[in-house]
Amino acid sequence: MNYKDHSMLLNDLIRINNDRIAGYEKISNELREGYDNDLKLLFSKMIINSNDLNADLSKMVSFLGGEPVTGSTTGAGKLYRLWLDVKALFTVTADRKTALEDCEQIEDAVQSAYDDALNEPGLPEEIIALLTSQKASLLEAHNQIKILRNMQHA
Repeated sequence: MNYKDHSMLLNDLIRINNDRIAGYEKISNELREGYDNDLKLLFSKMIINSNDLNADLSKMVSFLGGEPVTGSTTGAGKLYRLWLDVKALFTVTADRKTALEDCEQIEDAVQSAYDDALNEPGLPEEIIALLTSQKASLLEAHNQIKILRNMQHA
């Protein structure tokens, strides 16, 4: 990837977070009512987290003189096009074990997207700091999912 405009890179991450939100909403709606409330609560926190991340990404895009993407996840920069294959992982399932496995794959892909973004040459220090902080926050979510998934295999 060689972004001429760093706001494109940040907008790709906004789109990825929007897809993460949509995925967790979809999976949460398919979980059994009354049985998987712990997962619904966790997924709700992850949705809030992605909304917060997007707010910070949007502020940075505006600071760079760009226009932050909103709502729709259509449109694509290079990073987002790589992500499209990952979106297929958002399968609908009512099975707790499969839901957690799917979520872990999604979180792996989000980590990979942030790694790709952080490897973009010529990133200003402000963007590196923002993305590093967000990646750490997302890693916490990834680890929570992994622990829960491992508990299903025990």
